[in-house]
Amino acid sequence: MRAHEIMSRHVVTISADAPAMEAIKTMLSHHISGLPVVDSGGKLVGILSEADFIRRAEVGTEKRRGRWLSLLAGSDRVALDFARQHGRTVGEIMTPDPITIDEDMPVEQIVRLMETRNVKRFPVMRGDVIAGMVTRSDFLTAIANLSLDDQASSGTDDDIRAQVVAALSQAAWRPCALNVSIHDGVVTLKGTVKNDNARKAAIIAAENISSVKRVEDQLSRLTRPPPEEDYGGGDIVSLQEEPSTADDEPL
Repeated sequence: MRAHEIMSRHVVTISADAPAMEAIKTMLSHHISGLPVVDSGGKLVGILSEADFIRRAEVGTEKRRGRWLSLLAGSDRVALDFARQHGRTVGEIMTPDPITIDEDMPVEQIVRLMETRNVKRFPVMRGDVIAGMVTRSDFLTAIANLSLDDQASSGTDDDIRAQVVAALSQAAWRPCALNVSIHDGVVTLKGTVKNDNARKAAIIAAENISSVKRVEDQLSRLTRPPPEEDYGGGDIVSLQEEPSTADDEPL
């Protein structure tokens, strides 16, 4: 799945010269938490978000630094903070040069960017034109639009069992001595798990198989060291008896 498949195509923008109060009213009226900022020619020059209004003089939340902290931060940083916390226009408050993505960027890469840059939204560009916006809420919409009924299949119990075993067999948290049984689409899991997270993961892996109606959890917690093999336990190896030596003689 790529950006163009989940992005919002109706993008509300605002001018860099617009008053800050106009931006606030626009976000409230459209129920959005961020706005791309454009210049007079429609070129993207920044982005404004609700986070830009957290530190504001009007509500008494502007940063207050003592003399030493101001020296450590540097005069340039202190001046920038003052401008953004007291600015009256969008251009004075916005974050300039926002990170953008293109329409074909895979969603997995978008998520990595959101996590590493701690960003909630990206303008989606088509050349120099804003084609859409991807925000965290767009992932909720994408998941909601994926109909599980469309993906479901009418496999037999044997087919379902094979899929469940395959889903669990390569997982690092797979149950020891796993036993999977199916009856009319109801999966019963038996075996031993190391902890509750492994139990949850095993159940979810089974639930995500098409045509599984329900999962019966009969897994038990590990109370002793695990066997050598996760499936069926370790083999018992017989050691050949070796002849006694002088060192083995009792003192």
